[in-house]
Amino acid sequence: MILDSLPLTPDHDIPVPLLTELTALYASNREFQALSGDFPDPDDIRPEQVAVSLAEELANPEAEVLLARSEGALVGVAITLAHHPDPADPDPWIGLLMVDATAQRRGYGRRLASLVEDRFRVEGRTAVRLAVLDNNPRALAFWTALGYETIGHREDRRLARPCAVLRKEL
Repeated sequence: MILDSLPLTPDHDIPVPLLTELTALYASNREFQALSGDFPDPDDIRPEQVAVSLAEELANPEAEVLLARSEGALVGVAITLAHHPDPADPDPWIGLLMVDATAQRRGYGRRLASLVEDRFRVEGRTAVRLAVLDNNPRALAFWTALGYETIGHREDRRLARPCAVLRKEL
């Protein structure tokens, strides 16, 4: 698996072929989209919506969008945050880790999480955090199987959805 930062055009747009791939990946995760409410209709996710969502993430200079490819195919995406807006929180965050639904159950999610953790280790970071929506027990099981521990509960900053906050020592 190869992990690279999201390339942008000189106008800071996502190249159209890549946006098409990303839209397909997001749309393949209909169950998560329905749980999260990130898009108005989880059965009709459009390229413009994905572009806006990623642009909102990248408006924060601390955020990075990472693309995971296997044999040339886009199999996953991760969005990280180097520093949380809360100054009392010293850890970087994984804001999103999503694997194409057609490629799930093949170890891509574990590998993608491991590569993201490795990037933080190289930067000298000692732990990483993330939030899991309370209505997503599959995601909670995935992250706890990777060694993440629940350290609290709170609403997410963007949509005030109830979440479990997890942390893993690196």
